[in-house]
Amino acid sequence: MVCEKKIVDEVSGWLRVFDDGSVDRTWTGPPEVEFMAQPVPPHDNFVEGVATRDALVSADSDLRVRIYLPENNEAMDLDRLPVVLHFHGGGFCISQADWFMYYYIYTRLARKARAVIVSVYLPLAPEHRLPAACDVSYSTLLWLRSLASGDSHEPWLSHYADFNRVFLIGDSSGGNIVHEVAARAGNEDLSPLRLAGAIPIHPGFVRSERSKSEMEKPESPFLTLDMVDKFLSLALPVGSTKDHPITCPMGYGTLWIEDSKLPPFLLCMAGDDLIWDTEMEYYEAMKKGKKEVELLISAGMGHSFYLNKIAVDMDPNTASETEKLILGITEFISKH
Repeated sequence: MVCEKKIVDEVSGWLRVFDDGSVDRTWTGPPEVEFMAQPVPPHDNFVEGVATRDALVSADSDLRVRIYLPENNEAMDLDRLPVVLHFHGGGFCISQADWFMYYYIYTRLARKARAVIVSVYLPLAPEHRLPAACDVSYSTLLWLRSLASGDSHEPWLSHYADFNRVFLIGDSSGGNIVHEVAARAGNEDLSPLRLAGAIPIHPGFVRSERSKSEMEKPESPFLTLDMVDKFLSLALPVGSTKDHPITCPMGYGTLWIEDSKLPPFLLCMAGDDLIWDTEMEYYEAMKKGKKEVELLISAGMGHSFYLNKIAVDMDPNTASETEKLILGITEFISKH
């Protein structure tokens, strides 16, 4: 007799967890948006000014990255290019570095910022609960250090990258990883690599208690209260709450942040983000902790709006705010 698996947890459209511990991430939402969650094959040739390739960081752990290389511009690229280490979003539970939604936006950033972007294929929860994604992300930063010192070799990075200007960037939960990796890096000698800056975009900083913005601001395609609650319940260490330091670094007091050695930060927020209040609480904690932090606000926009290709194409305001976001990030990279 064959026993049919039963769903024990589900995040609508995105993920189903079964009673045998298996996970199905087949998209079951509206078919017209499925293309944004489809993988884009790497291409060594330049397409609209950017080439991509996948590289193996560690054969032992199957750690891989997707690399975006902008086409050489002799008038602009007089030196090597800055490196932007990217951590994708998805509540630690879904999405991949090669999804179209990331390909679409990070090819744009590579072109605009004249930067090599290295996007990490993160381990996903609940199979790999936190801090697994943070550990892999930090290991990738240490791999960049080994490339900078010549102990490892990756053709594109070894030839084009300026390891004296390495930045961290992350979308949503990837923004949480940005803070965690930056804090860990402050305790390590990364030379000859220099961590020049960190850019959390709409980071998933929350508290166990609902904030006013969670109760009052509108839900968006990329963030609902159900997603916040269920993804984090599947991702955080067993027995932990949202007040865990990865999801609530501002909850451990000003001294905890003040004692962390952090690079300059550009915190990107969206005016209609459900988790606006706790993101702003993080910003205030960084300021009180005497950290160098700038704020870039996208007025009238929801969580991760810039990843929604349909909205960017159809709504002039979303398109305009996406362009401003890319420009603001580019300017931050250029001055550091």
